[in-house]
Amino acid sequence: MAKVTMPQLGESVAEGTIGKWLKQPGDHVDKYEPLLEVITDKVNAEVPSPFEGVLKEILAEEGATVPNNAEIAVIETADDGASNGSGPAEAKEASAPAPAPAAAAAPDDAPSAEVPGPAGSDESPNGSSAASVAAPAPTAAAPAPSAAAATASAPAATAAPAANGDADARMTPAVRRLLREHGLSAEQIVGTGGGGRITRDDVLAVVETIRTGGQPPAPAAAQLAAPAQAAPASSPAAPAPVSRAAAPTGATVTFPEGTDEVLVPMTQMRKGIAAQMSRALMAPHAYVQMEVDVTRLMAVREGAKKGYQAKEGMSLSYVPFVVKAAAEALKRNPTFNAHWTDDGLLAKRRVNIGVAVAVDDGLIVPVIRDADTLSIHGLNLAITDVANRARANKLRVDDFGGGTFTVDNTGYLGTNLVMPILNVPEVGIVTMEAITKRPVVQSTPDGDVIAIRPIMNMVLGVDHRANDGAGGAALLRDIKAWLESVGPDTPIY
Repeated sequence: MAKVTMPQLGESVAEGTIGKWLKQPGDHVDKYEPLLEVITDKVNAEVPSPFEGVLKEILAEEGATVPNNAEIAVIETADDGASNGSGPAEAKEASAPAPAPAAAAAPDDAPSAEVPGPAGSDESPNGSSAASVAAPAPTAAAPAPSAAAATASAPAATAAPAANGDADARMTPAVRRLLREHGLSAEQIVGTGGGGRITRDDVLAVVETIRTGGQPPAPAAAQLAAPAQAAPASSPAAPAPVSRAAAPTGATVTFPEGTDEVLVPMTQMRKGIAAQMSRALMAPHAYVQMEVDVTRLMAVREGAKKGYQAKEGMSLSYVPFVVKAAAEALKRNPTFNAHWTDDGLLAKRRVNIGVAVAVDDGLIVPVIRDADTLSIHGLNLAITDVANRARANKLRVDDFGGGTFTVDNTGYLGTNLVMPILNVPEVGIVTMEAITKRPVVQSTPDGDVIAIRPIMNMVLGVDHRANDGAGGAALLRDIKAWLESVGPDTPIY
């Protein structure tokens, strides 16, 4: 048996939270195939399987926070079967119970008396399957039923497992807990996961449908109709309960009739953000702000945009220009390309810049590695790639961790002055704000004149333990100078 352990998702990350298992016990998994989603701090990433084989046991349920290198699952590999001297089928035959005496055996076409234990059943706290549950074998004193009787009784005997057993068996402990919290059962949910498995989203979809008075999908509609019909017509309507799933983070909050408050539950990502922000605010923040005249930058981008779109099939944004400017400035201000530690400032040789990406339920910061070695085009490709995969929840483990500085593009939201929170243990973060036209006083040989120029505010957040305001001003001044120097000769490739 091969043990799967929690990977270290970043240099300073000591633990991760199981967001979602993409495979369930009994499923075959290929090497490097996504096995689970792990959340750490502000990042949600797929973790590939380090082995090929059959997932035998899940040791950490969804929502559990697990330290690095702790065992989280067991995979049976081909080597396991070979080491036993038999394949899986042979192993099963070897462990099968001896057949019952011929006089007591059931007819060949009767249903099997042995019902396999469900994978992920409640019998094991870690969601692994328990031993097979077998019905007692008939004895000579109790003759086996006839084939016709066995066939007639088969529907009644198998109806419950078909309706409830399979669905319940493949649910994770977290989904079972969610069903209990909302007073639902597996029969009321249509599973959309692999093999009809009921997922957390399936449960929340039914809860939301019920709360809003909609019609749940079958079989939920049929199951929920009976209690409604059984209620006396004269009974007063109960006040609508406050649904804990009624207002997911990031969605519009609605209040059911008769309620004055709704609990907005925290997703695993929001829990990670909350923990990271709490740690970050332990660092003393200082801020430096400057205005950048982006007239020349806008002209270069506008001139290259159409041809670039036709050639590359993607737009050319302002973000790679700012990342490039930051990368060049960090090489001249190395105390900002660093991490803060209890022993002092840990300067980094490689310039790995994180780019903040807003997703449906939070914010994540994938990392562009060796950003100082990439062209504008190379940065644009890398940023577009990680942003698209971040929004599609397809980030890989190597997309984050090891960042040395962060660029936050808040300007696309229309902001002009944001005070960013450090992405600790990094010691610097810069925002690029909205580009707005403003009257600017300019000096000319004939005197001062007022001109309308496109201006972008930039705000640099500084860990004051590592650097002071003067150092922050020097870094931001270098970023500003690079952006204002962009011209027709600035290479895109």
